[in-house]
Amino acid sequence: MILVTGGSGLVGKELITRLLAQGKKVRAIYNKTPLPDFGSDNLQQLQCNILDVDGLSLAMQDVQYVYHCAAIVSFNPKKKHELFKINVEGTANIVNAAIDAGVKKLVFVSSVSALARKNNEEIINEKMFWLERFGKSNYGMTKYLAEIEVWRGIGEGLEAVIVSPSIILGAGNWETGSSKFFKTVFDEFPWYSDGINGFVDVRDVAKAMTALMESEISGERFILSAQTMCYKDIFSLIAKSFKKRIPYKKVTPLMAKAAWRLESIKSIFTGKEPLVTKETAATALATFEYDNSKLFQFIPDFKYLPIEQTINDTCNFLSKKYNV
Repeated sequence: MILVTGGSGLVGKELITRLLAQGKKVRAIYNKTPLPDFGSDNLQQLQCNILDVDGLSLAMQDVQYVYHCAAIVSFNPKKKHELFKINVEGTANIVNAAIDAGVKKLVFVSSVSALARKNNEEIINEKMFWLERFGKSNYGMTKYLAEIEVWRGIGEGLEAVIVSPSIILGAGNWETGSSKFFKTVFDEFPWYSDGINGFVDVRDVAKAMTALMESEISGERFILSAQTMCYKDIFSLIAKSFKKRIPYKKVTPLMAKAAWRLESIKSIFTGKEPLVTKETAATALATFEYDNSKLFQFIPDFKYLPIEQTINDTCNFLSKKYNV
């Protein structure tokens, strides 16, 4: 039996799809949003908050392998407490429950946000760790602290691997997360930035996770990133696939500062999530490059899908899903 946490999220759903296609028996836990119908008798669904220690103990019964995907992804400073509760305390609970249940192996989904660099010229690799004087993201801090819980589990005898994806693209809910890129471009939002970041297909994230789980590798973490690209190029590819107007207005640093301050004020009165925060504005203008070579050293035959294919496949799926 395989346990997947965060089964209703982008990575969780793709991972479950892959495992069921391989004929594996899967137990998926979710917090609020039930999973879609996968049409398989090999899937068990269980509602369980990862802060519920007793619920996790029940979920771990007869489980040999755990994929921990559940997390809060937010760059809203008001979500700091929730980030620490779910990402850090929740991961500690998963690790403890896995050890108590005698789980054979755990694969944990972290993030490149947990990897800090000293200057903007450095290429980011797995040897870099989040440091308070270099990392300014609450999300990054909580993912780093969650990794510490996994390393603790490894020290206590649990076999585990950590994966650190860059920005994950795939056919999710285009109202949330990285999938919102597609909705924004579809609506012909005119703005773009010159920021550069790493991108990876959700299918490749799931493929790497299962390959690492099935290997004898333990006590390692791996950056998962297919290509480093400019946001402008990503938005242009999405626009072309949707046959929409390519973003044509460049965001300047001054405009970005004004935007996040305005959104912060608006959120106070509306109670809604700000569309732009100080962290997301800074990220949109920054350059992040990743060394993805370590995974190939351990799994030489692994291949990433081209991001252009990822975008075309995702746009086709979303067009059918939302009938647009």
